[in-house]
Amino acid sequence: MADTYDVIVIGAGTGGYVAAIRAAQLGLRVAVVERQKGLGGTCLLWGCIPTKALLEHAHALKIIRNAKEWGVTLGSSPDAVASIDMTQVQARKDRIVTGLSKGVEFLFKKNKIDWIKGTARLTGQGGVDVHEGDKRTLKATREIIVATGSAPRSAPGIVLDRRRIITSDEAIAIRDVPKTIAILGSGAVGVEFASIFRRFGSEVTVFELLPRLVPAEDEQISAELERSLRKQGVTAHTSAQVTSAVASADRVNLKATLADGRATEMEVEYLLVATGRGPVTEGLGAVELGVALEKGFVKVDELYRTSIAGVSAVGDVIVMGPNPHPQLAHVSSAEGIVAAERIAGVETRRINYDHVPRCTYCDPEIGSVGLTEQEAQRRGYEVRVGTFPIGILGRAKIAGEAEGLVKIVADKRYDEVLGVHIIGPRATELVAEATVALRLESTVEELIRTIHAHPTIAEAIGEAAHAAHGGAIHA
Repeated sequence: MADTYDVIVIGAGTGGYVAAIRAAQLGLRVAVVERQKGLGGTCLLWGCIPTKALLEHAHALKIIRNAKEWGVTLGSSPDAVASIDMTQVQARKDRIVTGLSKGVEFLFKKNKIDWIKGTARLTGQGGVDVHEGDKRTLKATREIIVATGSAPRSAPGIVLDRRRIITSDEAIAIRDVPKTIAILGSGAVGVEFASIFRRFGSEVTVFELLPRLVPAEDEQISAELERSLRKQGVTAHTSAQVTSAVASADRVNLKATLADGRATEMEVEYLLVATGRGPVTEGLGAVELGVALEKGFVKVDELYRTSIAGVSAVGDVIVMGPNPHPQLAHVSSAEGIVAAERIAGVETRRINYDHVPRCTYCDPEIGSVGLTEQEAQRRGYEVRVGTFPIGILGRAKIAGEAEGLVKIVADKRYDEVLGVHIIGPRATELVAEATVALRLESTVEELIRTIHAHPTIAEAIGEAAHAAHGGAIHA
């Protein structure tokens, strides 16, 4: 006899658990099938949270190493404490992750959501088999939501051994600071770990196949980040390809071809492969059920319905239309809410993916939303641009954070803000104002007339708006 629910969610990551909570809030009986030891999925257990915890430790170390500049004396000398204890770092990171995962468990209990531990397989007609020891059969009377997420994948010709040739899953748990590490890929994961390990004291080399770092960002932001990382001592090779990597007990020998065609060879303690993530659908039974897939990703419409009635999907596991789907925790959560509301029969709204904020927590941080200058031009807009260097601001000088800029991309004809791109201190927080501006179809004039408090880093957004109309006040 099957246990019956209105909605069964497969996967308890940021898409799955949020969909479950929203469905329960709307009066539906919900079960979540999750095979990991804790709730929260990749973001909470393996990705966003542990990585950002390590980055905060790196930032704290940066401040301590500059203690003399701040007039702070630590013991006999600042140098005596300016090192990192990875055992304590890892313990604190683990406490943060465990606390947040327990928080999701509390939310499940509060909303009367059943957590069913095990591996799920679709069986058709709303059926889900759960395997963990004995088989358990579930039945969804309304909908199944697939939210199985993604997992790191390697690059062609590179074999992961998970000891020396690693992914982000292993990198967050390294117990000793490596003397040398190479990073393959310069997206968010690659440059975040470059910042972490460089600040901790590693020699870091980044290889990027495309012509610039963080290639999804505006070209000006990419150039600013590359300049900053080189200044910090990170070696960055763009238009470069790692052709082979061979791991031994304590090192990796890798070969690469650089932009000018030269071949190079180097030995490092670790090679971190950060070239993307693939969908987690193996063993799900999606193929056998007839769910339409594209390169393993589940194909969905704008309201997250798959090709099979009664089965939806959200998050990193999906593909929608011709454009790449953003693999971001906050996107998964937003999709989970829309799917749950649609299933419950309440009014909901489609997501505008042009308005999704992108945050990269490297040093300096990047926060961006909307169209890059290049994308806006490609779409046929007559573009107006305003930029402002953050280092001019009083608040930036006070904080000792002089790097970075804000760039506003606008439509010249109607003055509508099309994109805002920020690199600098707390850019991942500042982008929230820009996200609201795009959501409300703000004009540059409206940003100019919005009073920005002084002294703040956020003043740079107002100044960039002034620059788009002919000249920033303080530059």
